[in-house]
Amino acid sequence: MKLALGIIETVGLAAAIEAADTSVKSANVKLLGYELSRGGGLVTVKIEGDIGAVNAAVKAGVKAAERVNKVWSKKVIPRPHKELSILIQTKETIGLTKKNKKCTNLTIKNKEEITKKQVEVGANKEELENEQNKLNDANKSNEICNLCGDPKCPRKKGELKIKCIHFKKEGGVNNG
Repeated sequence: MKLALGIIETVGLAAAIEAADTSVKSANVKLLGYELSRGGGLVTVKIEGDIGAVNAAVKAGVKAAERVNKVWSKKVIPRPHKELSILIQTKETIGLTKKNKKCTNLTIKNKEEITKKQVEVGANKEELENEQNKLNDANKSNEICNLCGDPKCPRKKGELKIKCIHFKKEGGVNNG
């Protein structure tokens, strides 16, 4: 069984995206992609699926796109001929998936370079440990009282000031 083709042509990309979104959400169809035309700001949305689903998707997409901007045209082709695929699946169609070529003859070049890079990564481990120790020391400095700066003070930054051993109720913190 051949699939039907649905085409919605809108003015502006926002209307085309709205049409595509609504079409795909409203029926069991596949979005082939969109195509920008040259001039006029026209954007063509292409969908495919069963004829009933494509009809419903095109109707819903047109309604949604009309709320955003103008719909230039719409068309449902029930069983497009196989030679129409060159018109439907063009290089200008954005979102069209291309088949990847498989590589079978893979060779590794510069094995020495790879081992050198592995050694360099190992050398960087010591540097990372030194940086981690510096960060830990910086965190410890944040754990002292920021009011008096005394490392013996049990108060930590952000806690109540009355926990500071140098705090006086009348005068505040005595730093001198």
